Amino acid sequence: MTPSPSVAAETEDLTIPGLVRRNAEEYAELPAITGLDDTGEPTLTWSELRTEIATVAHGLAGLGLEPGDRMLIMASCRPAHFVVDLAATHLAAIPCTAYATLSSDQVRYVARHSAATVAVLEGSAELERWLPVLDDLPALRRIVVLDASAIPAGDDRFAAYSGVRAAGAERHAAEPEAFDRMWSGIKPDDPLSMIYTSGTTGDPKGVVLSHRNALHQGLAVNTLHGMRMHTKSIAYLPLAHIAERELAIYLPTLYAGHVHTVADPSTVVAALGKVKPDWFFGVPRVWEKMVAGLRNMLGTLPEERRTALLGANELLQQGYKLRSAGSEVPAELAARIAEADETVMKPVRQLLGLDNLLLASSGAAALPLEVLYFIAGLGIEIEEVWGLSETTGAATSNTQGAFRAGTVGRPLADIEVRVAEDGELLVRGPIVFLGYLQEDGTINPAVDADGWYATGDIGTVDEDGYVTITDRKKELIITSGGKNIAPTRIEGLLKEHPLIGQAVAIGDRRPYVTALIVLDDEIAPAWAQGQGIDAADIESLARHEGVRAEIDRAVAKANDRLSRAEQIKRYHLIARTWTPESGEVTPTLKLKRRVINERYEPSIAELYQAT
Repeated sequence: MTPSPSVAAETEDLTIPGLVRRNAEEYAELPAITGLDDTGEPTLTWSELRTEIATVAHGLAGLGLEPGDRMLIMASCRPAHFVVDLAATHLAAIPCTAYATLSSDQVRYVARHSAATVAVLEGSAELERWLPVLDDLPALRRIVVLDASAIPAGDDRFAAYSGVRAAGAERHAAEPEAFDRMWSGIKPDDPLSMIYTSGTTGDPKGVVLSHRNALHQGLAVNTLHGMRMHTKSIAYLPLAHIAERELAIYLPTLYAGHVHTVADPSTVVAALGKVKPDWFFGVPRVWEKMVAGLRNMLGTLPEERRTALLGANELLQQGYKLRSAGSEVPAELAARIAEADETVMKPVRQLLGLDNLLLASSGAAALPLEVLYFIAGLGIEIEEVWGLSETTGAATSNTQGAFRAGTVGRPLADIEVRVAEDGELLVRGPIVFLGYLQEDGTINPAVDADGWYATGDIGTVDEDGYVTITDRKKELIITSGGKNIAPTRIEGLLKEHPLIGQAVAIGDRRPYVTALIVLDDEIAPAWAQGQGIDAADIESLARHEGVRAEIDRAVAKANDRLSRAEQIKRYHLIARTWTPESGEVTPTLKLKRRVINERYEPSIAELYQAT
């Protein structure tokens, strides 16, 4: 395996504020950020963005935000969110976006643990979560609210964002040189931001990242994928998600890109058509829904058109699978693929807004192979990545020149990955975070004496350096017969069927594997209509014998690809989607297995009763 060329030396003098200044000076008139939602926030050029950052930094400093202080943000993905975050960064404070789905108890935990002195909230929905616990947050001095109309009357703990900005504008106009003094002492290894882990196995942890972490990640991604300057992208995931924070804030700052923000993730498909981005990151659920929607659309087309699209898709898949296996595509097949791509698939990509893509990627969880192959059949190669908040996002990645379907690629530049004796993957390199924030404000490193970080993921590394993730260390199922089983593989195979939105495999300390299967409440009604099934609601669909028969077939198909010990013997079908608000999944849509097991204990018990 030929390692990627080192980029370590390039980060020696780089910080985010320094790059913002470079962009404002060298690319002053190029667009930096555009909000696609109706928030009244205009497109900002790089020059205007830096002025806005300076203005808000002065305003936050006036509220008492100081170097090293933590600042929590709970707001949608919109330009003001970016400005506030970067303003705190220029003050050498540590911004941290909290998921908007946190309960009041969870807000209390992260606010107390971080000892945040300032919080920035979007409006009434966020205030509903914060108001019940404000009196229990002694470190919190001021709460800035973007929507001034949501501020409770007569409570001087609150400040309108417009007022903070106006006060900052006065200070910046009176002493513009003070802005550079705010950040001039920041070094590459100083804290840049913080992310709270989603807490699948316990209380969330505050992951503190440095400027070097974020910028090494960006430079390494460029080395792998050839990112060019001034790319267009879409930001739609929460900025509490490491992938969005890296891809929407730090990578565009490094390459002076143009970010288009989407506050409501459900509208991202429409945004693709408007922006036609150069690169797009989708968590698996985004790609899964895209494929499910396209398959439903195919069912409505005239037979001749449907046959042409499916034939072209199959041809492109053949080429992708050959290249994934390291084989050459025969010339005759390559010619047929090129013709099918130009005449059939190119218009589909144009319709989806994906015709300008230089890079499509996926991470945060395993992407079902069937989805990966179907998208490849559209002429879009999704490069799967693997990493954690603690590795500033991707530690490994596939690339268009070197990929293997089903793996998460090879390590980025200057990154090492090895397998511990118990199968756990260890990572070492400049993207490994500074450490976890402690309640006293210190940062506790989480690497061993040799610099290795234990990721908690179980996996393998083949002779060519490709990494495959098999499961989470704490999530392995050990049956009562002593069989070690990876539940995520079972769950991934189930979710390849469009009717199945979510699934969890059960079987720890039990005689065999069962599953809880959640019907996809968006796809199921359209599928049922196409099958001539008349049902009033999703609950009725879940009881319909036609739907049950199709789920039976999906389970049987998954079982065909599983060993005898892994096969699902029985399942329970659920109509209600699991959400962060309902508590079964984290804000990043990871399964909270303990919660699910407790909540569905009666249903699980029935699956193990003798029949």
